[in-house]
Amino acid sequence: MEEHPLYVYGLIEQEDIEFGIEGVNGANRLYTVDSPKVSAVVSDIETVEPEQSEENVRAHNDVLQNVLEHEEGRAVVPMQFGMAFKNRAMLENLLDEAKPEFTRALREVEGMVELGVKIVTTETDDIDGSVIQREASEQFDEIAESTERGDQFSDRLLLNRSYLVDRDDQADFNEAVGEFEAAHEELLVQYTGPWPPYNFVDIQIGAKQ
Repeated sequence: MEEHPLYVYGLIEQEDIEFGIEGVNGANRLYTVDSPKVSAVVSDIETVEPEQSEENVRAHNDVLQNVLEHEEGRAVVPMQFGMAFKNRAMLENLLDEAKPEFTRALREVEGMVELGVKIVTTETDDIDGSVIQREASEQFDEIAESTERGDQFSDRLLLNRSYLVDRDDQADFNEAVGEFEAAHEELLVQYTGPWPPYNFVDIQIGAKQ
């Protein structure tokens, strides 16, 4: 049987699954390559250097979102865009060699999702950003297991943070965001998620092997 390079989206606990959704470079079959305790979610691809186009990045994220939502409570360790292997054997070897690191990452995000909050003001508003940041921290941080600061890419962006939240606490986090919005109608609150925990894992598994 002809072997294709494999594109890797992320890792889950060992499970044999298959999805019929569109992946990177138009792939129409997503499946798992299994190793004891860990499975990689992959699709066949014709190159180990896929173009980082808007369409491909969106497909990468959509696959991970589908995996996250397919079964409630599933832990997903997302890979950065562009992780590809020349063949199945190379990926299987890597899964075996790095199994302790991968299983540890899965344990760290088990039962967790990532939620994002951006708070934006208009250019004419005279608002003390430090006060808003402190208030947001008081309301959101104690619910989250961990937080990560995002780039402050605009003077109007008062807060840009990602939160790692236990699924059981997501309703409380939703309520806290709603209360903050109600108390600050002068601000735009952009609340996104749940997402796979992109900002709370740091694993690269041998791109272009």
